[in-house]
Parts: sequence; structure tokens; C-alpha cells
Amino acid sequence: MTLTTTTPPALRIGDVARLVGTTARTIRYYEEFGLLGEPHARPAGSHRLYSDAEVEHLREVMRLRELLGVSLDELKTLVEAEEARAALRAEIEAGVEDPGRLRELLIAGVGHLDRSGSAPGSRSRSTAPAREDAVAGPAPGLSVAASAA
Repeated sequence: MTLTTTTPPALRIGDVARLVGTTARTIRYYEEFGLLGEPHARPAGSHRLYSDAEVEHLREVMRLRELLGVSLDELKTLVEAEEARAALRAEIEAGVEDPGRLRELLIAGVGHLDRSGSAPGSRSRSTAPAREDAVAGPAPGLSVAASAA
């Protein structure tokens, strides 16, 4: 019996550019600007290879830029805030037993909403009521697990 392992498809920059409808130069610029995360370590002279997840992330970044009409600086702020929110969501979904830690996570999440909500082109709304609820903790009779849902 032979075990086979599957490796994620690896695409070179020209292939990715064709898939997403842009140029290799734009992809390199977005990488240098920090919109596409940290590039993988690679030996000098070798080609950067992109995973399907990275291609989808690039598509999303380009779609957001077109949809919102924001500058690259503003787009980077939005992308960083979304990545931070995703990390907070993952920790909450993994299960937070300590009510104090849950409160910290909720407050941090509201802070990310405040920062991304102030970008031009984004919907402006006050998160003060949500912040007050997060600081106050769950409503009486509401368990910590239920309040995280």
C-alpha cells in the first residue's frame, strides 16, 4: 500500500496575475506594501509560489479596493483590522472559560470595529453602546458561553 500526500497547488506570480486579472507588478507592489501578508521564505533566485488561499486573499483585497474606492493605506488598515478580528473570533470560537478574558476579547473586537469604521468610504456608526455592553459584561442570567455566541 502506497500512501500519497497531497500538496497544495503552487502557482507562480504570472499564473496568479492571469487568474485575478492584474499584473505581476501589481502583485509585487501589494506584497511590498504589506497587503498580502508576509512572503514565504525562499532561496535566492527561486520563484515565489502562491497557495489557493493566498490567491483568494488577493482577489478579496482587489475587490475591496474597487468596491470601497480607498487608498492603499486605508485598504491596509481595513485588511489588518479584519485579520485581527479573525484572530479574536478564532479564540472566542475555541471557547473562552474566563469571563475576564472574554471581556478583553470583546473590547479588543470593538476597538477594531472603531478603527476600520473610520476609514473613508466605510459605513460610519458608533460602537459606544457595544463597548459599554462589553465592559459591563453579560446581561444578568446570561452565561459567558451564550454571550460569546
